[in-house]
Amino acid sequence: MNNIALGRYLPLDSIVNRMDPRAKIMIMLFLMIAIFIPAGIWGYLLIAAFIAVALVLSKLSLGFALRSIKPMLFMMVFLLVINVFVIKTGTAWIQLGWFSVYSDAIYQTLYIVVRLMMMIIITTILTATTKPLDLTLGIEKLLHPFEKIGLPAHIIAMMISIALRFIPTLIEETQRIMNAQASRGVDLENGTMKEKVMAVLALIVPLFVSAFDRADQLANAMEARGYDPQRQRTRYKLLKMGGIDYAGMLISALIMAACIAISVSGLA
Repeated sequence: MNNIALGRYLPLDSIVNRMDPRAKIMIMLFLMIAIFIPAGIWGYLLIAAFIAVALVLSKLSLGFALRSIKPMLFMMVFLLVINVFVIKTGTAWIQLGWFSVYSDAIYQTLYIVVRLMMMIIITTILTATTKPLDLTLGIEKLLHPFEKIGLPAHIIAMMISIALRFIPTLIEETQRIMNAQASRGVDLENGTMKEKVMAVLALIVPLFVSAFDRADQLANAMEARGYDPQRQRTRYKLLKMGGIDYAGMLISALIMAACIAISVSGLA
């Protein structure tokens, strides 16, 4: 569990931990939009600088943030392989007979990987500095105006909070099943393609069974405590914005606006 970063809350005494969850969610949304704007290296430098400051203020180490990317390494390598075989534009960097690696394939992969890394680190900062219940309350408060058109704000907020909470649990469960399968002689790394597929199936099936079992236990526990999502709920903790919250949202909004300006002006 100590090696899992994404979805894990750390009770640190930091400025970011004490911020209003609504502000942190809005900051994340502004930065996510900015990441998808084609602002080039200048836009990415602005976002990276903000992320670096956020890591310092939240007292999170860079190693902790990078650990959240480890589960995505396979997808990044797979993406690189696909781009190498599909993209055949730009300068040929490597030529070995019929096989060639072009510059655009590498640039396109780096472009996507950097965006993916930024999104994961931003999400990690949010989940590491925000309690699951505070995150639920923040999402619910932000979605509250949409209840007038029939949107179930509390149910959506609860589902998102539970999903984020169980990310490290499922990763830990996957590792436990892999260790159990390895002790029984299942080889997930070597063998033919058919044997690897069967080994993965041997991992997925018990993982799904365990996930559904945990979901059933959670549903029974919530029902036993009288939880009813349709009832009007009262709150012991009331959210209140402060100066640091407004400052964070303003800076992230300015970064998003700067990325839009860079993209429109053609400086990217």
